[in-house]
Amino acid sequence: MKAIDTNILVRFLVNDDPPQAEQVRQLFSGAERQRATYFVPLLVVLESIWVLESAYQVGRNELIEVFSDLLLLPVLEFEQREAVQAMLQTAGNDPLDLPDLLIAKSALRNGCDCIVTFDKKAARSDAFELLTP
Repeated sequence: MKAIDTNILVRFLVNDDPPQAEQVRQLFSGAERQRATYFVPLLVVLESIWVLESAYQVGRNELIEVFSDLLLLPVLEFEQREAVQAMLQTAGNDPLDLPDLLIAKSALRNGCDCIVTFDKKAARSDAFELLTP
């Protein structure tokens, strides 16, 4: 199995470089024909969210929709798929930023009680604990 990098996922989603986006579509089509999959590391999901928000001004609701659709693609095998799904399912009602929400879902699913942070905004969530002096 091969993994994909953030730039592959972003090209596929935003089509800002049509030749590269077409290469990715062909890559995925070929994998589908061969019943092969590409691994999507959790860090690629996090970085993709950050890139789409910051460089392409993609909004939260659109990100939720886009990543929900990506989870349906049979050629993509997501690391910690359940954490990604949990993030998407709760993102509409949770004020946490999507990357923080994914970090929380991943940590909690791996047996952590909470995430220790200096981020005061994230610490408003029960999943985070503010580290104070």
